[in-house]
Amino acid sequence: MASVSKTPKVSVVIPVYNVEKYVGKCLSSLVDQTFTDFEIIAVNDGSRDSSLEILRSFERNYSFITVINQSNQGMSAARNAGIAIARGEYLCLIDSDDFVAPTFLEELYNACEETQSDIACCYYYFRFVENNFIFEYPFRTKGVFNQAQAMNKLLRDVQIQSLVWNKMYKRSLFTDYNIKFPSMCFEDMAVANQIFSHAKRVVVIDRPLYYYNQRPGSTLATINADKINDFIRAIAMVRSSLERTGTYEKYRKSYLALTRKTCACCYLYVLKLHNEKKCMHGCMSNMKRISRAIKHYSGNEFSPATKFSELPDVVASPEKLQEEYMTRY
Repeated sequence: MASVSKTPKVSVVIPVYNVEKYVGKCLSSLVDQTFTDFEIIAVNDGSRDSSLEILRSFERNYSFITVINQSNQGMSAARNAGIAIARGEYLCLIDSDDFVAPTFLEELYNACEETQSDIACCYYYFRFVENNFIFEYPFRTKGVFNQAQAMNKLLRDVQIQSLVWNKMYKRSLFTDYNIKFPSMCFEDMAVANQIFSHAKRVVVIDRPLYYYNQRPGSTLATINADKINDFIRAIAMVRSSLERTGTYEKYRKSYLALTRKTCACCYLYVLKLHNEKKCMHGCMSNMKRISRAIKHYSGNEFSPATKFSELPDVVASPEKLQEEYMTRY
């Protein structure tokens, strides 16, 4: 393993928050990698369970593991903190409730080196924690792609998705362009196109090497109005980024495909949200708001925003809609 004095080839950054049931498995899967020239930076983001104790135990036993302990600031801040002290030429960003195959780092690193690519992507397994049901992500491609090809595939979010955790990046893609994750849900979608826009070549391995745990407390399992609003904001931020770099027209068709997919997903999330609250009042109103927002963010009149906080909420919670209805009538 990489020593603290020797610069490692790869830095693995792991944000950690209240995942005592999973973080040990995550770290164990990394400790057992066939590739050995790497460091792990685990950022404890104010966990209230025993996550920090588990991290400290691994840190004591393995010299290539560094633990950062900070107050709760969110996953994006934790990732940014880890990236800030990373030393490797390459960077991986792994979620602490997931785990990876033994050859995850080796295969991604070799793919980057052999093809002179700035980003390597692999595919993944969905693993449903409650019943241990596993299946492979089905919509696949493979090969080496130039910048335009990779961007088009990324924006369509099917064969190359905007997930950060199933990839290896040249760390310079973040540091040279000061790319940071914003404090929001779906932050990976908001910044993935920025990262890919600086990658001259991207390689995709048609092998699942990552295990994504779908658990009750995950982002999509606990959907709410704020998360749906952040999903829509992420789409607007993608448009803003494309406009600022003067590439919107170049990737317009792929971006519009992304907005259609996002709109359909948000419809489903709204239905799920209202059903869980057992309050269908305002459901159609929320869907109309989504439709109007997506139409605006894909229209010619859209003006780029510089900060995600400048983008307004679109969806209202069922409780708020019900309260407004009762007040009115």
